[in-house]
Amino acid sequence: MFYSDELVEEVRSRNDIVDVIGGYVSLQKKGSAYFGLCPFHNEKTPSFSVSRDKQMFYCFGCGAGGNVFSFLMKYDSCTFPEAMQVLAERAGMSLPDNAPTEAQKRESDFRAQLLSANKEAATYYYKLLRSKRGERARNYFAGRGLSPETMQRFGLGYSDQYGDDLYRYLRKKGYSDEVLKDSGLCVIDEKRGGYDRFWNRAMFPIMDVRSRVIGFGGRVMGEGEPKYLNSPETRIFDKSHNLFGLHIAHRSRKNFMLLCEGYMDVISMHQAGFDNAVASLGTALTSGHASLLKRYTKEVYLTYDSDGAGIKAALRAIPILKEVGIPTKVVNLLPYKDPDELIKACGAQEYEKRIAEAENNFMFEIRMLEREYDMGDPQGKTDFFNATAKKLLAFPEEIERDNYIDAIAKKYQVEPENLKKLTARMALAGENIKMPTQPRSLTHEKKKKEDGMEQSQKLLLTWLIEDGSLYEKIEGLITADDFFDEPYHRVAQEIFGQYEREGEANPAKIISMFEDEEEQGRVAGIFNARIENVESREERQKALSETIIRIKKNSIDRHVASVPNVAAMQRIIDERKELDELERMRFF
Repeated sequence: MFYSDELVEEVRSRNDIVDVIGGYVSLQKKGSAYFGLCPFHNEKTPSFSVSRDKQMFYCFGCGAGGNVFSFLMKYDSCTFPEAMQVLAERAGMSLPDNAPTEAQKRESDFRAQLLSANKEAATYYYKLLRSKRGERARNYFAGRGLSPETMQRFGLGYSDQYGDDLYRYLRKKGYSDEVLKDSGLCVIDEKRGGYDRFWNRAMFPIMDVRSRVIGFGGRVMGEGEPKYLNSPETRIFDKSHNLFGLHIAHRSRKNFMLLCEGYMDVISMHQAGFDNAVASLGTALTSGHASLLKRYTKEVYLTYDSDGAGIKAALRAIPILKEVGIPTKVVNLLPYKDPDELIKACGAQEYEKRIAEAENNFMFEIRMLEREYDMGDPQGKTDFFNATAKKLLAFPEEIERDNYIDAIAKKYQVEPENLKKLTARMALAGENIKMPTQPRSLTHEKKKKEDGMEQSQKLLLTWLIEDGSLYEKIEGLITADDFFDEPYHRVAQEIFGQYEREGEANPAKIISMFEDEEEQGRVAGIFNARIENVESREERQKALSETIIRIKKNSIDRHVASVPNVAAMQRIIDERKELDELERMRFF
């Protein structure tokens, strides 16, 4: 869907962000802003701020930020058109009907029928579980320790023992064979006709992050193969891009997710209070799963089965999660097989303790590597350290590599220096390793200088949107071209442009220019820069003057470094005169 900038801005302006977010988060006014507990990470002290003046939110804890559209999209995991629709309806507005093509309409209608058929099937299975025919499945769920409330929360059900029970029911509801076949619920055979894919099974509805039923998992009641059966992939169900339990877990206040193997693990963990548990859908973890997790969490704790298969699954998952930048830890379940068994035997408190003691993923890999060698034999031990040194080469940063060398040396009682030398020899032998190109002290100083300039740019941009009179004082002396790095340059261009065109700045509108969630958070952070312990008028004036001069000097220095001709040099001379004027000005 395409909406004009004017319409987007009208919808945004008619939905006050404090009122909208106040419907999701308990807010209290402090000064000119409202504060509450951040819904996007777990915290005890409110650091989530909402500004009515700026029409934006920003969390000083996790860095999430944006405007009213950003909040709704992040909180409800919806698309921009869906957020537009919700906010337009809230404001009593009708959005224009951007008519899709005939092909798009057919595809959209067919997907809607698939979703409808799955929802109808879930309702049927749900009711059947609670009937006399569902007694066996009810006993199974109860025997696994699930309460009626938990069964209801996850929509658990039962598929009847008759092979065409659901097929006949859905046909009466008006669904075609084509829909029933493509939904994965039924099999259409020329000789046998239509029959159910699932029968005589305890049923687990699989929902997407928007709580729409997209597939099912079923466990056979009694004898039968396969023991577990999942829906095939369809137009609405992609196993490698969905996770069981994510429709609930993505709303958890915890800042990490527990990744386990099966449906029952997820459900029992949620019942025990661990509402951040998810599982892949009858398949090994994929890069699609990892990318999906990255959207909703900062860290993953692997809580796979403690047997050999579970260990292999964890070792496969670690590099996949690392590839998308998710830190990972491994929960030790021994002597129990899985989380469900541990919680039943020892209670939720013990499992909470195991989470707190979870092992760093690299140290877990090293511990599993140790099992492959005879550590009582000198040669076996030497081979183990050689293999460990090769794994250490995976860290391109020297400081990170050194930290792990120290940890491994401490655990296995060897001299860190010896392990460093062994790792260096491995590198020289041809292993790929990225060594630092300059002394760490110089790198640190350069980074510190860049961070200082970033902070200065943030402060000036924040002050510009908070005080329109400041723009009038610096107009012509400081411009958007004095902000070099992104997104500061783009933000500065828009602020200066808004003042020139409209006489005021609209930070919420600027955020809408950025589509990426991380960029929106970063821009919101730019508009919320603060200097601690600056309260008096004199202190504010001094801080502002120093900030403006620092930015101008940095701009001149960069221009000087890239001067191509005499004409450009004249521009530098003119700018130095402007700098002299800036140093004499008082801005408050």
